[in-house]
Amino acid sequence: MYAVVDVETTGGKYNEEGITEIAIFKFDGTKIVDQFISLINPERPIQPFVVQLTGINENMLRNAPKFYEVAKRIIEITEDCTFVAHNASFDYRMMCTEFNRLGYTYVRPTLCTVVLSKKLMPEHTSYKLGTLVRSLGIPLSDRHRAAGDARATVKLLQLLLDKDVGKQIVKEVLRSKEQDQETRKFLHLVDQVKSATGVYYLHNQKGDVIYIGKSTNMRKRVNQHFTGKSRKSLKLQLETHSVSVEETGSELVALLKEMDEIRLHKPKHNRVHKHDRIRFGLEEGMNAAGYRFLRIVHAQDDGTYITTFKNLPNARKTLYFYAQKYTLCLKLVGLESLKTACSNKQLNTCLGACVEQEPVAQYNQRVQQCIDGLSFPAPNLLLIDKGRVHDERSIILIQNNDYKGFGYVHLNYQINNIDVVQNIITPMKNSRAARHIMQQFIRKNKVKKIINLDEQA
Repeated sequence: MYAVVDVETTGGKYNEEGITEIAIFKFDGTKIVDQFISLINPERPIQPFVVQLTGINENMLRNAPKFYEVAKRIIEITEDCTFVAHNASFDYRMMCTEFNRLGYTYVRPTLCTVVLSKKLMPEHTSYKLGTLVRSLGIPLSDRHRAAGDARATVKLLQLLLDKDVGKQIVKEVLRSKEQDQETRKFLHLVDQVKSATGVYYLHNQKGDVIYIGKSTNMRKRVNQHFTGKSRKSLKLQLETHSVSVEETGSELVALLKEMDEIRLHKPKHNRVHKHDRIRFGLEEGMNAAGYRFLRIVHAQDDGTYITTFKNLPNARKTLYFYAQKYTLCLKLVGLESLKTACSNKQLNTCLGACVEQEPVAQYNQRVQQCIDGLSFPAPNLLLIDKGRVHDERSIILIQNNDYKGFGYVHLNYQINNIDVVQNIITPMKNSRAARHIMQQFIRKNKVKKIINLDEQA
């Protein structure tokens, strides 16, 4: 059984369009056995070019039913049918979009008469509906109106069925039904995932972890894996048998946990974590005249740095920003290698440290301000962020500038000293990448609260 569908829409940005008219003809391969035709109030403006194309304007739709009022009828008439349309990807996407807005997942096997026409009638030069049906002698009235286009598509489908001596259409229907079963399997898996922040794990049939990811909306992200068309997505769809999740509440905790879990499990479909590619660090020193200088260096695993960077352009961009912010000499932060005064001295935006004209103590004080802005605010910190429920907070311990781990406390729990914190947290691996992530979050004010534990002692 086929549900031949045509929709007219408002036009506009992708996935922000609305349906203005819909026509569905239930077709058994010989005759139409049921039909549904209706204007729809899209509750959003219609683009002017669409009004000119279809003749449907907002006045015509003022008293038309809204989509939710006809949704049940659409589900019923298309139940157990293959969804057929000319350029089916558009009409099916619009239908799914409208149902998604209602919180309902609409799934049907699909068949496109454009694709079928190209296979069964390759001699045609154009497969636009109007051009194609005219060349085949199929009557088409009310072009660019849902009922007229859908009726013409029914006639086209009937002609294609007659021409289909190799059973291409039957094969497409069977393939679509198999894909539909796969889609239903993935929908079942997605239904088990909450729209929460955390880390998710995709498992194969043996239970082995084949992929680990993090998201502030795990359900949406997992669904993207199961609907994606990239090579990686198709591999995950083929191999995934189950999904498990761990809520973290905090995006920062999710990032740190994801990175640690990837190192631990080494899933076959995960590349090296993006934050493991921290290649540069910022060091400080003092020149012969007593001026403190900063320099970007290649980061070593056991090195201690003010802060770190993924790549050299990012490092130079960040350092230039802070040099401007604290009026630092471009030579003394390693951004210029001129033997004379730096270029900012010529513009009067450098106070002369490059040629030993500025008092050393005055310049070094601003360097310290820059370092404070780039590094951890103190050696021993507690980062307080969102918890998994409303009366909980996540805590991340930094001790002697090293990442020690994370845990959770009740909102009313008073953290008095570092010994108590050490008993609460789950120990995690300290790494350059972990410190980089935390410094980025602190710098961008993306944690709820920072406690200096040295002040609590």
